[in-house]
Amino acid sequence: MSSISIVFRKDKLNKKGNAPIHFRIIKDRKINYISSGYMLAEKFWDYNKNRVRAGYQNSTRLNNYLIKKLSELQDEILKCETNFKSLSSNQLKEKIYGKKPTDFFAFAEKTLEQYLSEGKVTTHDGAKSVITKLSDYMKGGSLTFQDITPEFLTDYEEHLRTEHNNSTNTIHRNLKFLRKLFNDAFRDGFIEYQQIPFLKYKLKIEKTQRLYLSEDELKKIEAINFSSDYRLALHRDMFVFAAYSGGLRVSDLLQLRWDDFDGNHINFTIRKTKQQLSIKLPNKALAIIKRYRPKKVLPKQFIFPMLHSELNLSDPRELDNAISSSTAILNKSLKKIAIKAKITKPLSFHVSRHTWATLALKKGISIDKVSKLMGHSAIKETQIYAKILGHELDKAMDVFNN
Repeated sequence: MSSISIVFRKDKLNKKGNAPIHFRIIKDRKINYISSGYMLAEKFWDYNKNRVRAGYQNSTRLNNYLIKKLSELQDEILKCETNFKSLSSNQLKEKIYGKKPTDFFAFAEKTLEQYLSEGKVTTHDGAKSVITKLSDYMKGGSLTFQDITPEFLTDYEEHLRTEHNNSTNTIHRNLKFLRKLFNDAFRDGFIEYQQIPFLKYKLKIEKTQRLYLSEDELKKIEAINFSSDYRLALHRDMFVFAAYSGGLRVSDLLQLRWDDFDGNHINFTIRKTKQQLSIKLPNKALAIIKRYRPKKVLPKQFIFPMLHSELNLSDPRELDNAISSSTAILNKSLKKIAIKAKITKPLSFHVSRHTWATLALKKGISIDKVSKLMGHSAIKETQIYAKILGHELDKAMDVFNN
């Protein structure tokens, strides 16, 4: 059990001869103090009765306040110890008085530093832009977790919408990162659960259409003759390869080396999730790889020659810049390829990923296997493709209404 009492902190006398009145919590021989908000000259404190002497102006009112506050704190301690029997004296103080405000930007900076240390350059850059916008909104001023309330988030959302012209989904991505920081701060013990504003403030998101190709559209792209344009042929082949090989992300496709290929499988570590994956290649994917296999295979040579052979893969920033540059080139080529194939859908490597997922489900591969092959961290990420397929089936049944 813990005890709480009123104490005059003679050890805290200031230059004017005044000292604070505190409430002292003792548990397991450990002491913590809660300020009453009052200072008093020692001559006005009655140590025997542990109260303010009658000679002090408003002594009755101050004593009544101290007794009332002491009773309230005793009730809170009893409540805390009933619900949280293992709390320390410091934790009791925090439950009663609340935690000290935690600097939000300082906490966010540590998260950004961690992203860089883990080589997550793209994630770092995206998160940094979120924090920069928030800092600009605060005009470079300080901000604590406790300052960010549901009302604050409502005002900030309106600012992002009107001043930055951000869409609903862009605002969602910004606030989702702020929510992550709150969850991390709670887990690390910097804030209380009830201080998380996202318990009352709900993120908004608009459904977006995931573009994918039908099997016939994919075959149109495969059938284009690029014999006179090696560059477009390479970019087309990479797109088709991804559409048949688990919907590989372009960042993983670009980094595939010959020692990742054992003749039937590609074995690699997903750049985004660090998850190891092995994918058995279907015949069409094997035929594409065969076209790019040199007479003399160098194990560390890239299968698809886009990245520079001397690229320093151990430098996250250099690697990220190279992947971003190559992706931009690929997506630019895909626009030309779409025109040649007479496909009106805007092509990108996201489309090849979505195409593989929908085709896989149509061909009867179970959703858990699709999720595994796509390297999803949770099956809910894959369920969007099942919904797309379900929508197609619904449309097919509409023929009975014609």
